[in-house]
Amino acid sequence: MTRVILAVLAFVAVTFGVQGTSHFVLNTEHYAAVGHLRTEAIFVLGFLAMLVQVGILLSIYTRSPWARKNLGSTVAFSLSFGLFLASYIAFAESAKYTVPDIPAWVTVELTASMIQFGLYGILLRLIYRGAQAVDGG
Repeated sequence: MTRVILAVLAFVAVTFGVQGTSHFVLNTEHYAAVGHLRTEAIFVLGFLAMLVQVGILLSIYTRSPWARKNLGSTVAFSLSFGLFLASYIAFAESAKYTVPDIPAWVTVELTASMIQFGLYGILLRLIYRGAQAVDGG
């Protein structure tokens, strides 16, 4: 149970750190140029999304022996999960909404997501180092 709590806290910290820095420090003009965004974020919904994401990620990760073999496999697992999520944000959202610059949108969203999930993969491996998969693998 301690590992799960640490993994959830790590996910929230990395997500806030990377996505918050991207949204509110590095790419403020990028996000300000999107007309459909709220002026005040509803953080509770973002937090709920993080809990759903990390819950699904951990559910699969703790049952997947291939993902826990070494640091490289854990980071690859986390990056794959991140790319799965980011594909909607980067591609489908830029197709549906009026973003000012589609290539910039795709670049910002994919870059932030890959940094987020790459860092999380490293932390996830450190947290679960030495643990066996739930199914015994």
